[in-house]
Amino acid sequence: MSTHICRLLELAMRASCCPSIASRSCLRRTVLMDHRVPGAPTIHRRTNSLDSMPSGPGRPTFTANSQQPRAEKTSYSSALAHRNLSALALKGQSRPLCFNDPVELGEFEDNVRQARTCKKARHFIVDPKLANVVLQHLGPDLQSAKTVVFECNPGPGVLTKTLINAGAQRVVALESDKIFLDNLQEIEGLLDGQLEVVYCDFFKLDPVWDAVSKPPVLFADKLFTDLGITEANWLDDFPVKVVAILPTRNERATLLKLVYSLFERLSIYRYGRIELNLFLSEREYMTMMMSPGHMRHYRVLSVLWQMSCDIELLHKEPWDSFVASKQTPPPSKGVLPNDHMCLVRLRPRADLFSAGLTPANAGTLMVMVKQCLAKRKEKLINKLNVWSPDSGSKLLSEIGLPEKIMTGHVHPSEYLQLFRLMIKIPEFTQSWLFEEIMENSEKERWI
Repeated sequence: MSTHICRLLELAMRASCCPSIASRSCLRRTVLMDHRVPGAPTIHRRTNSLDSMPSGPGRPTFTANSQQPRAEKTSYSSALAHRNLSALALKGQSRPLCFNDPVELGEFEDNVRQARTCKKARHFIVDPKLANVVLQHLGPDLQSAKTVVFECNPGPGVLTKTLINAGAQRVVALESDKIFLDNLQEIEGLLDGQLEVVYCDFFKLDPVWDAVSKPPVLFADKLFTDLGITEANWLDDFPVKVVAILPTRNERATLLKLVYSLFERLSIYRYGRIELNLFLSEREYMTMMMSPGHMRHYRVLSVLWQMSCDIELLHKEPWDSFVASKQTPPPSKGVLPNDHMCLVRLRPRADLFSAGLTPANAGTLMVMVKQCLAKRKEKLINKLNVWSPDSGSKLLSEIGLPEKIMTGHVHPSEYLQLFRLMIKIPEFTQSWLFEEIMENSEKERWI
């Protein structure tokens, strides 16, 4: 009898603590008590938390034979049960799931091992400290329901989980290697709509050589439509934040493809002012930011990106902070320094398409810049007189440039000013420019 009374009292106490059996707090305590591995940290500490990393001025470097510190283990089944129960309890509520239920970052060595199984030439973020550096630079609006983050080629998903744990409401993982898909889709299944995994190569969107594509090669229209992202006005705020490590083998070609799409409002830029947050080599960043007068390195890439975007260097990180796949060659040496990867933010300017510049005539502007910088020591006035007969002196004087100035000394904003003036002159003929555009388009079909 006394045993029965004690049992009733125990049930009454539980009921007062937890009004319903579905109460989130009581379920969480129950799950942890039943499934936690002895000696493991609580669920609120990530498996690979920052304080489990080595202390010191720098992060660990990753070489083939390096021994990385092991993180404390938490039962994977415990994490699965905990996440599933929490997801059910939190459906329909506005509070982000990750605040009380962080996703484990995984075993450090497992992430490194998984990254190195990739057969493509890629670099990966597996250090939680570096993932947090990226997170801090993406801004506080990640927790807004309006913010969509495209993470390109996340691999083991350390940055993906860091974004989720920080409260990002919508992360789209665009992964081009099937070897990582199962792991990412498993994380997707544990969340309540915060993560969407798509088999897609972001850097091969909109192929020009074929009208038919299949994953991971996709058209931007299909990707955005499937995700329910509609076209935004160019003057609106940034609808999508892209986070990526640029492929090192075709880095310059990829940057040119992106900026061409920007000027013509094609591909991803049909949907508004897409913000790019890219890790690119220090050498390509310096080329992108090169000033007029540096005849060897001032290029079309420099002019078009500086003309179209606000460019901000967010962070510089040594190459050995990233894990490279087995197929990735070490960074090559050259005249420009190349000891780091640079996290660079590229935000298209809201006033880019104004004063006569449109997506329809932007192709003409790009060809004009290309021809001017083909010979950077040629006088600009000679080019202007070919395009608009006997107008060179007048055009140069209107923007305050000397008649002897060479094409390699003209600032990107001055090229834009010249073009906006030229298209207003009746004598300006664009026929030869369009012929060159058509020739280039035909060549690109066979690349």
